[in-house]
Amino acid sequence: MEKNRVFNFRAQWPWVILLLIILAALLPLPYYMTQPGSAKVLEPIVDVENGDESKGVFMLTTVLVGKANVAEYIWAKASEYRDVFPKEQIRGTDETDEEYEARQLQLMQSSQDAARIVAFKAAGKEIEILHKGVLVTGVISGMPAAKKLVVGDLIIALNGEPIYTAEQLIQGLKKFSENDKVTLTVKNSDQKKEVELTLKPFPEKLVKNGDQNKFGIGITYPVTFTEVETDPTVKIDTNQIGGPSAGFMFTLEIYDQLTKEDWTKGYRIAGTGTMNIEGKIGPIGGIKQKVVAADNANADIFFAPVAASNYKHAKEAAKDINTEMKIVPVETFQDAIDFLKGLESKH
Repeated sequence: MEKNRVFNFRAQWPWVILLLIILAALLPLPYYMTQPGSAKVLEPIVDVENGDESKGVFMLTTVLVGKANVAEYIWAKASEYRDVFPKEQIRGTDETDEEYEARQLQLMQSSQDAARIVAFKAAGKEIEILHKGVLVTGVISGMPAAKKLVVGDLIIALNGEPIYTAEQLIQGLKKFSENDKVTLTVKNSDQKKEVELTLKPFPEKLVKNGDQNKFGIGITYPVTFTEVETDPTVKIDTNQIGGPSAGFMFTLEIYDQLTKEDWTKGYRIAGTGTMNIEGKIGPIGGIKQKVVAADNANADIFFAPVAASNYKHAKEAAKDINTEMKIVPVETFQDAIDFLKGLESKH
């Protein structure tokens, strides 16, 4: 009987090792993996009241982001168009899942607001811009704000002085030193309260070399909460797409529907880039992966931000995958319009 037991164990040990290998491969790591997402046609997503239709389409491009396991980490390292990043590069050090998702959705909302502002001004249409305060999208554990503020709070005053934008709050707090007390007026669900906080040093890992702003209350990623009222109205259904990188393409689609000219010229036009209210296009991450996504969607043209070498890397990816898609560099919304003005209509 004893010999049979030994024999059975030896017969099973390869399966035990295989099971351990599978479990190790699926073990989550403190990394995120990114890979090419999709190119989404914007016309069904963006609806300008009584907007004009076009023969072609504008498309936003996405990158898929998810927590990596061992197998995915190895896969990404062996792939040109998949990347892995330490968790801290994707999310704040102390950021919860709820805070990360809230921040991404708020950044998306901010990109929509900027898109409306730039497109309506360019089209000469009526628009009213109302800055309502600073939205809290995250707090740093161990800092004063962590005990008294929550995600979704809206800061509307600092020491009794109205606060309308994130920049105004940041500059206001820079006037104070360590251990100074400040009072914030905060709204949440129509309830208003006064919150007293004492400025404390930021954790060393969050202070950049040479940064003079070493003290604060511990709010991460403060965002200006803006209401934009337009005529005609604009509805944008992002279906839980987060982040600011679609801002530029939102702007093009809104402008295209606002004006009588068909700015697509019959082409399938993809692109990416953040948008600020001055019409400047900012860089994004995952540009090579977005080029792949656009090519998979049969795009004819891809707009790439010049900033942070986005255009350079987009050209490299286009050459590598041997696409016929034209890569066009843009620094401002007007750059894109100037290019489209000179573009011959597709027959």
